[in-house]
Amino acid sequence: MSGKNVKDSLQNKVILITGGAKRVGASICRLLHANGANLMIHYRSSVNEARALQAELNLQRPNSVAIIQGDLLNLSILPSLVQESIQHFGRLDVLINNASSYYPTEIGDIKDEQWQDLMGSNLKAPLFLAQAAADELRKQHGCIINITDMHVERPKKGYIIYSVAKAGLVTLTKSLAHEFSPDVRVNAVAPGPVMWPEDNPQFDELYRQRVISQTLLKRIGEPNDIAKAVKFLIQDAPFITGQIIAVDGGRSLNL
Repeated sequence: MSGKNVKDSLQNKVILITGGAKRVGASICRLLHANGANLMIHYRSSVNEARALQAELNLQRPNSVAIIQGDLLNLSILPSLVQESIQHFGRLDVLINNASSYYPTEIGDIKDEQWQDLMGSNLKAPLFLAQAAADELRKQHGCIINITDMHVERPKKGYIIYSVAKAGLVTLTKSLAHEFSPDVRVNAVAPGPVMWPEDNPQFDELYRQRVISQTLLKRIGEPNDIAKAVKFLIQDAPFITGQIIAVDGGRSLNL
């Protein structure tokens, strides 16, 4: 995809995205890259997917994408994700907190490790990454996009820790919008039914049909629907901060 075919609306913008190697994260990467952005794609264990995505996008625009490995539960490495992005591309304009752990936790069987993992990836890492990126984002008048969940208002049964973590991320989004104003905008996208979780028998055909029937638009969304909302908040929303945009086909109105 050449620059002649695409409006390079994000040209020269440098974006750090966590968990960007596959699924919705990869869709976000592809759309932002197609609009001219340079990307630092973080991954934890999906090294093959990260390398493949890097190769795919660099083929379209050489030296526009770098990848970086890291366990977001290890707070000591988070500043290096920001520093490496700045060293590699010379600046950082946008932080996208996309990485997430997601699995059920049932009352009576909840373990501290589950708390550390789910709170760590969904809430703690976004806070400390935002803190690490604050000076550079202020300098560039950049923005932060957090990926939350439509279930924060009505927690999903059996997913206590995940629900609490994502609800915390909503409050973090609003708090950071206060703390970083007026120089940095902070918003979030709350996906609804877009992609089914991998390797989870709970999400069988019966469950999927029930979800679709509860969704006002009577279908599930596409990963690109989330990517478009992220792009909008980065590029076309200069007067929007502290907001959570639900991209859920209206399902949150019907729960």
